[in-house]
Amino acid sequence: MQTAEITPADLRASVVSVPPLARNADYSFNKLENQKMVDHLAAGGVTTLLYGGNAILHHVAISEYASLLEMLTEIAAEEMLIIPSVGPGFGMLRDLAKIFSQFTFPTTMILPTRDMVTSTGVAQAVRQFVDVAGKPAVLYIKHDGFIEVDDVQKLMADGCLSWIKYAIVRENTTDDNYLRSLADAVGTERIISGMGEQPAIIHMRDFQLAGFTSGTVCVAPKLSLQMLHAIQQNEFEQAEKVRNIFKTLEDLRNSINRVRVLHTAVTQAGIANMGPILPLLCEVTSEQQAVIKETAKELLQQNEMN
Repeated sequence: MQTAEITPADLRASVVSVPPLARNADYSFNKLENQKMVDHLAAGGVTTLLYGGNAILHHVAISEYASLLEMLTEIAAEEMLIIPSVGPGFGMLRDLAKIFSQFTFPTTMILPTRDMVTSTGVAQAVRQFVDVAGKPAVLYIKHDGFIEVDDVQKLMADGCLSWIKYAIVRENTTDDNYLRSLADAVGTERIISGMGEQPAIIHMRDFQLAGFTSGTVCVAPKLSLQMLHAIQQNEFEQAEKVRNIFKTLEDLRNSINRVRVLHTAVTQAGIANMGPILPLLCEVTSEQQAVIKETAKELLQQNEMN
């Protein structure tokens, strides 16, 4: 597992995969199935794994967090960049910072929340977390009003941020004054598009972001990496062709629930058994599962043909 400080070159080297987390029937971690998920990504050339929302770490127990980090360390290949997450509440940040500081991960992502926050307060929480954790954090910007550009700029200038995951959904992706202001303030080499393949071309081409995160890469890593390389080489027509291959599964994620559909898709495609989904979430319906299974298997087949 990579333990050195993350560089812009690291962020450009791979799609940032955001995998689900496999658990047993009693909600304990299933190391074997999580290893299968990691191996599938590695076989497709993906070297960066970010365990966050799709892993449902919003609901992780403080009592199991050290065990989670130990397992992630054990299942990672030598060259892999593994990034866990913390939060989103301040109490969680404070307690998990102490645990995280005992491990060698180069960074961790602070999960976003739209409740009970102010921009100044978010910046203070990031600084206090970093002070205890001893490592810069990944800032996840998902909602308007979460943090002002000036506060982000100060955090970056003071070395508190490793990189930024940007995922505010816009009706028109090209029309994003906040993102333009953010890019002007901190540069683009440490900002990653955080909403999968669908807005990635626009974010990387028009805003010059360094790369993109993806959940569906967990089904089709070769295809997702092909899309990244096509964008990097300004082959946007080819990138668009690949992007459209992901659209059916992404539409299901958008229409049902992004986390629940991906959790189901990885299992139903036969990649790894993710086990039960954690409450406060619930399983998809049997009818939804059937559609997800067919779509995921078709996407996996497309991946294996490339």
